[in-house]
Amino acid sequence: MSYERFAYIYDYLMQDVHYDGWLDFVKRQSETYAVKGKDIVDVACGTGELSIRLAEEGYSVTGVDLSEDMLVIAQQKALDRNSSLSLFQQDMAQLDLQREYDLITIFCDSLNYLEKEEDVIHTFGHVHKHLKQEGLFLFDVHSLYKMSQIFMNQTFTLTDDAVSYIWDCFPGDAPNSVEHELTFFVRDEETELYEKVEELHKQRTYPVLQLTEWLDHEGFEVLGVSADFTELPPSDDSERIFFTCRKK
Repeated sequence: MSYERFAYIYDYLMQDVHYDGWLDFVKRQSETYAVKGKDIVDVACGTGELSIRLAEEGYSVTGVDLSEDMLVIAQQKALDRNSSLSLFQQDMAQLDLQREYDLITIFCDSLNYLEKEEDVIHTFGHVHKHLKQEGLFLFDVHSLYKMSQIFMNQTFTLTDDAVSYIWDCFPGDAPNSVEHELTFFVRDEETELYEKVEELHKQRTYPVLQLTEWLDHEGFEVLGVSADFTELPPSDDSERIFFTCRKK
């Protein structure tokens, strides 16, 4: 999936997203499981907000994203903030960086954009190949509850001077999947006119047990499963599920 022009309004829409929560999760898991190095891959790095925060904490960061537009913005932001990032345009299901790392992350429910089971399994396999022995793989996904009870058949709206949107959610073709139809109205600062931008995003999630089985098959030990930026295990109404995995 390419975010195309959506990349240029992405940061405006994501300004309240909990990037510091993901940063704290990485630091906490690294300390808990005594990760020796700070060489990290931020898969689906988007416009680089988390990647830059990691770099500012002393990590050596490689960012990977499918969208060239996202990476262009990430590179410019890194330059503006005097941060060093290595950036690559790749599909996470075909990750190929020719070396191993201490940690690899896939956050912000980015794994949910893989529509096929085999793509999730391939992603786990490629992540495993790129980790050093006992390296950590950290990721999050939408819960089944969020997909079925919060997204499904819902409409969300935002009215703002700079960007407004209508966001409709429909059942996808696959089990536990949702299609997000997004219509944005973006204000041009020079003309003060609004431009209409339409996007279709598809997401799919899986039960914790299914993901755990795939991870085990691809050579990971699941060290912990938690929810919603806490250390607590998932409950029936948890929305975001976090996995901490170690390469066997």
